Amino acid sequence: MRKIIYLVLFLFITAQRPVEAYVAENSAQMKKGEDTKTDTRKLILKSFLKKKQSPLTGYTEKIIQESDKNNLDWRLIPAITGVESSFGKRIPYNSYNAYGWANGNYSFNSWDNSIEIVSDTLNNKYVKRGARKITSIAKRYAPPSSTWANKVIYFVNQIDPSGLAFDID
Repeated sequence: MRKIIYLVLFLFITAQRPVEAYVAENSAQMKKGEDTKTDTRKLILKSFLKKKQSPLTGYTEKIIQESDKNNLDWRLIPAITGVESSFGKRIPYNSYNAYGWANGNYSFNSWDNSIEIVSDTLNNKYVKRGARKITSIAKRYAPPSSTWANKVIYFVNQIDPSGLAFDID
């Protein structure tokens, strides 16, 4: 019964947001020429991950840097970690695999290494091949799940509801 209540609550919350969740573009909230030291994304993401007690809290700058470098929404990587590993809290020991790669059986060398590889892979093997929306990414990232995309969208909006994810077109 409890699971049903959570599911209904989850569906109600996500249904309230008319998001088609495009994530294949840097979604910087900075204006051109603004000092990078005042990048509010870092503050927002760090605060969010800290509340979640995520081991990725100290990697906020790396996540944003790699997202920008790979033309991804800065909320995508942390949102995926939310779905796959409760923001990196539930992973095999020393695997740094907060992303559910190989059903959790893949190991990266470090958090930095994992952020770099996952960002690069999302860009080169998903976005550049036409998967610019979370729903499109989900078809290849998490088949046959019918809920993965909605969960990622939910976390994208939880991280920063003021900016909807968008497409590069």
